[in-house]
Formats: sequence, C-alpha cells, structure tokens
Amino acid sequence: MVFLKQLRYLVFIAVACVSNAHAQGPARDIAYATAHERQVLDVYAPPGAKNLPVVFWIHGGGWQSGDKTMVALKPKAFTEAGFVFVSINHRLLPTVEMEAITKDVGSALGWVHENIAKYGGDPARLLVMGHSSGGQLAALMCTDDRYAKAEGFSLTIIKGCVPVDADTFDIPAIIEVAETRARAHQLPLPTYGHRQKFGNDPAKHRDFSAVTHVAPNKGIPPFLILHIAGHPDTGAQARRMGNVLEAAGIPVKVVAGRETTHASINDNIGAPNDPVTKELFAFVAEALKR
Repeated sequence: MVFLKQLRYLVFIAVACVSNAHAQGPARDIAYATAHERQVLDVYAPPGAKNLPVVFWIHGGGWQSGDKTMVALKPKAFTEAGFVFVSINHRLLPTVEMEAITKDVGSALGWVHENIAKYGGDPARLLVMGHSSGGQLAALMCTDDRYAKAEGFSLTIIKGCVPVDADTFDIPAIIEVAETRARAHQLPLPTYGHRQKFGNDPAKHRDFSAVTHVAPNKGIPPFLILHIAGHPDTGAQARRMGNVLEAAGIPVKVVAGRETTHASINDNIGAPNDPVTKELFAFVAEALKR
C-alpha cells in the first residue's frame, strides 16, 4: 500500500514537471495566415508574461532557405531579459516571388500586433530584427509603411530595428557591385543573384530597397545596424543605410563585429560577454524609452 502511494506520488510529480515544462515552453507553429504551411511562427514568453516588449525575429537564408528554429541563444537571452520573443517563417524563393515573401512578413507583424497580448506581449512595443536576408526584410518593414498600413497599424509601434549582417538595403547598388566585380575579373555574371531574386526590374529593385523609403515624419524607428568587420559588401551597405537614416534625422548606430563571421555574429547573440550582444541590449534599452 505504501509502495502504491509512493508510485502515485512519483507519477504525479512527473506529470506536473511535464506540464510545467510545457507551460513555459514556446507556442509553436501558430498560423498567421492560411495559404501555406510556412506561414507560421513560434512565440517564446517568460512564465507569467504580461505587457512585455516583443522581439520579432526573421531568419536568414537568402530568401531561399532557413527556418524559424534557427534562433540559437536568442529566445533564452530575450525571455530572461523580460521580452516575448517571436520567430517567423515565410514562403521561399523560387516557389514564390519576392512580393509574396514581403507580404508574409507584413502579415506576421499584423498577427503579432493583433494577438501577442494573449501571450504576454505589448502590441505597442515591437522590436523588429533579422539576420542576412531577414535583415533586409526587417529594414523594409520598418521603413516602407505600406506593409504596416495594410495590416492596420502604424510604424510608431515599432520601437527599434536591428538588421544583422544584411547586404541588401540598397539593391541596385549591390547588383552593380556584384556585376562590375564579375566583369572586371572576366567571370560569368550571376545567374540567380540579387537582380533575378528581386524581379529583374529596376523599379522593383528600388521598391524592395529600404533606403528608398527612408523619410522624416513617417514613424521610422531608430536603427542598430550590425555587420561583420571583414566583409566589404555588408559593411558598405550598412554605412549606406546608416547615412540615409542619419540624413533623415532618424537615430542610427552602425556597429562592426570584430573577429566574427556571417554565421557567428548571429549565433552569438545572447552569449555572455559577446560585444555585439552588449551593443544590442544597450540599444534596445534606449529604444524602449521612446
């Protein structure tokens, strides 16, 4: 009889532990639209979350690959710091065109604005971030207010933007650089480079460029533009974006990560004593005072 009581107690403890772990774990594969299996997102929230600022994360992968689970240390780092962390998927090239991808990201932002309070997030305090191609998408969402307006909110709810090692804030410039480099070295021109990915149309190239949409009095948030120190293209694009924002009177800081790579600058966000992480959290603390 004593053994049965002990057994029931152990089973109760095990069930309670599993339930508690589930309650504190992420809410996965939430649909923000219904047209495609990749129109889903994950929400990570601290236990007892209420009215917390929200980090909205867009993965990299050249718009052709990648997944919302590629978040490394970020969910733990942000939730422990008192944030709700959202990581999204979007449809991918070449299955769809770029217009569908940008619309997906806008739709996901709209879903967060409408629903994140249920998960303990504050819909009026969003921070939009992304790595590589996700950095281009993040910057576009924070400068081209047509996406926000289509979802019924204003850019003013976005308190800060952090693109990480992106090379496509000015798409005509990166196309020109890549093709000039190829011609100068008598190499073949890219067959599926930025020119083709963004529609092989100069008007589209300008429209998908965040620099095109930067202007005063639109509610564009402050930017922290992170890039690796050792890559000329992401460094040049970061400075280009920074200069355009500064000319429009929008607060911006451009930070070059030293002794890091395109992958590690992203994966190390949240690591103790990581210099880029320190810059990011200092930026976020200041941005949330807006």
